[in-house]
Amino acid sequence: MDAAITGLGLLTPAGLGVDATWQGLCAGQPAARPHTVLEGLPVNFCCRLPDFDAEPVLGRRLTWRLDLFAEMALVAALEAVQDAGLDPAVWDGARVGVVIGNGSGGNVGLEKEYGKLQEGRISAISPLTIPRSVPNMVAGEIALAMKALGPNFVTATACASGATALGVARDLLRLNRCDVVLAGGSESVCSRIASAGFSQAGVLSTRTHDPAGASRPFDADRDGFVLGEGAAVLVMERAEHARARGARIQGYLSGYGATADGYHPTAPDPSGQGVERATAMALDDAGLRPEDIGHINAHGTSTQKNDLAEALVLRKLFGTPPPVTATKSVIGHGIGAAGAIEAAVTVLALREQLIPPTANLDRMDERIELDVVTKNPRPHTMHAALSNSFAFGGQNAVLAFRAP
Repeated sequence: MDAAITGLGLLTPAGLGVDATWQGLCAGQPAARPHTVLEGLPVNFCCRLPDFDAEPVLGRRLTWRLDLFAEMALVAALEAVQDAGLDPAVWDGARVGVVIGNGSGGNVGLEKEYGKLQEGRISAISPLTIPRSVPNMVAGEIALAMKALGPNFVTATACASGATALGVARDLLRLNRCDVVLAGGSESVCSRIASAGFSQAGVLSTRTHDPAGASRPFDADRDGFVLGEGAAVLVMERAEHARARGARIQGYLSGYGATADGYHPTAPDPSGQGVERATAMALDDAGLRPEDIGHINAHGTSTQKNDLAEALVLRKLFGTPPPVTATKSVIGHGIGAAGAIEAAVTVLALREQLIPPTANLDRMDERIELDVVTKNPRPHTMHAALSNSFAFGGQNAVLAFRAP
């Protein structure tokens, strides 16, 4: 059973809201900039939301209570629910679930509170430190704000968290546990500890002289990814529920595949067996063949190993793969939010029959044989598309979408 997608909410470094994000991605201008919080670190830049202020939407008291990752998710959820034409004041909350992907919880706020601990200012530490920072609160706060009283939890599969959340939400609808699920991901890793930790792991680009050119998936000169932040929430419904209320259906989540590499804590399996199995599962689940896929939103992190492994699997599975784009080239890597953001972008690409470009691809790695959309958005007729998400821990999630 397909899950109908009836609402979208997006906050990304490309823009605040669905329309602004889509326009920013189609413009193909990278959002990476130096960040004052990261001054003095080996990597001092990231992709941040442009002038984000949740207070006008959520109010002062609620904004004061929440960490940034929860603020973003709630604002995106409100946009998605409005886009879907739903009203939490009248819906049957017991039949509405919330599943949100997140990798690190409130690390931005927690870092500030830990600074007080280091300084010995124990009494200055906020009593809200724990409820602000624990990952489950992002789903819990959406339930509180919207009286969504069905299944409520967070998925944590690192960089695949948002995609995992959508797959699990689709399963809840298939099992008839819910009529509606608010599903997606939210994350901010534009913090000193995140930048230092990922930098020490050797996975961040070190192009401090050219932040805008740092994220360059599939390029021969790629040297790592760029940290980002953002949120995406999709309103997903049982198709018959959506049709019965006359909803505008923007696309369908038809297939979901999830596997583990069982290979290495951080490096992808160069054979790509886990990714290959996840893709085959998603296609089979959706009743699709490789030739039915008209577009792929690649995981495309801009690391040497990941991009090469993903490209080799796509060549193996598809022979001549359909046009590919890599959203992270513009908005950076949103970690737990990335899979949900890219899923929403894939829905928009199918809806608009337009593929946004990959930025900074100046010289294709000669080992990579893909048709990567660059420079300008490409009009393209497509009826189905894949969105790929892979993660530390070897966790893979592939989503198959159909056009409405």
